[in-house]
Amino acid sequence: MQRTKKPKTSKRSGTGNRPSVSESAAPSSLATVKKTARDEEEPHLKMQSGDSFQASEPVKGSGEYGCYVYGIMVGDGLASLGKTAIGGEVSDVFVVHHSELRAIASKVTTTILDATRENALAHEHVLERIMATRTIIPMSFGTIFRSEDDIRQMLKSIYPSLMEVLDKMEGKIEFGLKVSWDRERVIETLKREKEEIRRFTAELAKKRLQSTYLARRQLGRMIEQALTERTAELVKDIYESLRPVCVASRDNKPIGDKMIMNAAFLLEREKEAEFDKTVNQIAKRFGNRLSFQYSGPWPPYNFVNIRLKLEAAAR
Repeated sequence: MQRTKKPKTSKRSGTGNRPSVSESAAPSSLATVKKTARDEEEPHLKMQSGDSFQASEPVKGSGEYGCYVYGIMVGDGLASLGKTAIGGEVSDVFVVHHSELRAIASKVTTTILDATRENALAHEHVLERIMATRTIIPMSFGTIFRSEDDIRQMLKSIYPSLMEVLDKMEGKIEFGLKVSWDRERVIETLKREKEEIRRFTAELAKKRLQSTYLARRQLGRMIEQALTERTAELVKDIYESLRPVCVASRDNKPIGDKMIMNAAFLLEREKEAEFDKTVNQIAKRFGNRLSFQYSGPWPPYNFVNIRLKLEAAAR
């Protein structure tokens, strides 16, 4: 398994409800653990959705600036926040205050930020510096306000909701977990394990079926059904194994036909070592039959949904 440092990864395999004998018996090889730099991983943050906020009027460039917001936290005592190169322009990261709330921001000269890997990582790096010592709730990528006053108005207008979310997220971090398998290898395993599929495949090989084309389509449907069932068993097993060490989990849509699980886990910061140990135990139990890639710690991207509804400033 590999673990990325804002990335983490592992190799493993099995089925749920405790795997069948053929898949859960002694793993064919021991899982390995490799820690890699977070920049080798794709960005983890949420890209902008229709509910996210953009400046209500264009920033016209050339000397006119908007304010890009990375996240929101409570309290003072931060050291220098450094600089960022989001949007390709180096600028200072600064704080906008309202009561106890602090919005972390920087100046930009656009209202629409290209969703490039460089911009996404610049966004994440600012949050990473903050979350090393503080709890911060992240904003969606591309959240831009016309001015610092607009940011203050936003903080004021949803102050109770922000304080509630910050209280719930205090001391919590997120880890991402992606699980993949060798689809063709699994299909061959199913052909051996499933009596119906094994018999149908043998009949097809002997050309005893009236229509080879229709028979192959039927076999394809049988295999897809078996893959779906096996996936559900595996995902259930993984969630059940990790439930004791996390506060909450969220299932995201897998990417491609090899990935069977794309999940996020919310846990108490002090549970990080236990989470790491548990993922590695899972990897060992299943050897090299499944591939695990887990990343973190992150701010709770998948467990916070801030909808901003801010009207243009009075004209």
